[in-house]
Amino acid sequence: MELDKVLNTLLVKLFRDIMHIEEEALITGEFEDITINDMHVIEAIGRGEPRPSSVIAKKLSVTMGTLTKSIDRLTRNQYVLRERSDEDKRLVLLSLTEKGIRADEHHQKFHEEMVKAAMAQFDEQETRILLESLGGLADYFSEHRKNVTSDGKDNQSE
Repeated sequence: MELDKVLNTLLVKLFRDIMHIEEEALITGEFEDITINDMHVIEAIGRGEPRPSSVIAKKLSVTMGTLTKSIDRLTRNQYVLRERSDEDKRLVLLSLTEKGIRADEHHQKFHEEMVKAAMAQFDEQETRILLESLGGLADYFSEHRKNVTSDGKDNQSE
């Protein structure tokens, strides 16, 4: 049981530390007018073709209302361009402006440097073990997420 507590403590600490460091590193200078959640919306929109807002909301696992609030701020601060589809006027398409692209590049660079620094302490065998272990954790959490209903109850416990 003690091992469970240690693992839980480590997972919670890692999550909090990464979120805190990410916010400190990213929400600076030119990008002080948005939140770390906005930065993740920018990442979800990406640098490709305009994407429907419903696709972005689903990718982020947020409601359309939550996404709309963030898109309002990102549009106002000139990170995101919001436009109606020519083919289907009901569709709202999202794309990044030049400022949004710079923010996304800033975010991606942070993650590349973070991974490079974290992995520098492991040899090849340790890296393989870590990747397999984290892959297993990711699979578990992904499966668990599928089993959770919108009201927060676990489907398996009903």
